[in-house]
Amino acid sequence: MAFFDFSLPELQKYLPERTERPDFDTFWQETLSDARSFPLNATFTPHATPFETLEFFDVTYNGFGGQPIKGWFVLPKHRSGPLACVVEYIGYGGGRGIPAHWMHFASAGYAHFIMDTRGQGSTWRTGDTPDPEGSAPSIPGYMTRGILKPETYYYRRVYTDAVRAIEAARSHPEVNPEKVAVLGGSQGGGITLAAAGLDPTVAAVLPDVPFLCHFDRAVTMVDTYPYYEVSNYLKIHRDKIDQVFRTLSYFDGMNFAARAQSPALFSVGLMDTICPPSTVYAAFNHYGGEKTIQVWPFNNHEGGDMDQTMLRIEFMNRVLR
Repeated sequence: MAFFDFSLPELQKYLPERTERPDFDTFWQETLSDARSFPLNATFTPHATPFETLEFFDVTYNGFGGQPIKGWFVLPKHRSGPLACVVEYIGYGGGRGIPAHWMHFASAGYAHFIMDTRGQGSTWRTGDTPDPEGSAPSIPGYMTRGILKPETYYYRRVYTDAVRAIEAARSHPEVNPEKVAVLGGSQGGGITLAAAGLDPTVAAVLPDVPFLCHFDRAVTMVDTYPYYEVSNYLKIHRDKIDQVFRTLSYFDGMNFAARAQSPALFSVGLMDTICPPSTVYAAFNHYGGEKTIQVWPFNNHEGGDMDQTMLRIEFMNRVLR
């Protein structure tokens, strides 16, 4: 794939108008207040593995609507005192998988909390958390579930789960509650931005090639999934265009980015046809805190892959230690 978006100098200056409605903050305050009316009930059950240097725990906590969310929690066996913690969100279609997927950050000396994404986990990695909420007719996938109203949209539940995941991680006695970072790639990167905007007290923010940003541009620029789910939906529901984009404005990563305050490391692939570079830069340029972005000029949606993982650890070592 060749370059198809703005040039890098244009991307660095790209600052589209944000889309949030006047009641954006009230909507999210009320959503989180409702979720917090249910007990968190975070449990960490030891889970046996053959890995001699790490301890794994099977996690359950209550997210949106008091509904149980699964996860993993990982600790290095050799530790002294509470640790800085990484809360990680997963890419589109994936679930929490098995413990062997989650060894990098605890091996680097961090506590690591992985949130299972409700309703997902049958595309490229298994998941264990159902989404009990219903939906009106939608395109297969998750992008159009309940999309006609912010109150019923799928990502209202997911973003709420993400904030409650931070609270669950902070509740563990081996975690330093002032040293919690949020992290994820693709969908996980978009959820990371939402979590950072909704809880600006997190200590560091690391969104890689983030999805769920600058919807207005994304769904009209690329015909790749998952954004294509939205344009396919509007191809059939021709009278719902304004209604759909109003809903999406409550879930746009660039609106959350403007509310985030913590040091951030972004990444972008300049040949990314899943999350176009301009949509990533829309969030990055609106980001409210200290920030840097790692540019991978010749990469598609894989971005920096394991090279980016090493940069993430270096960044967290500087910010959290």
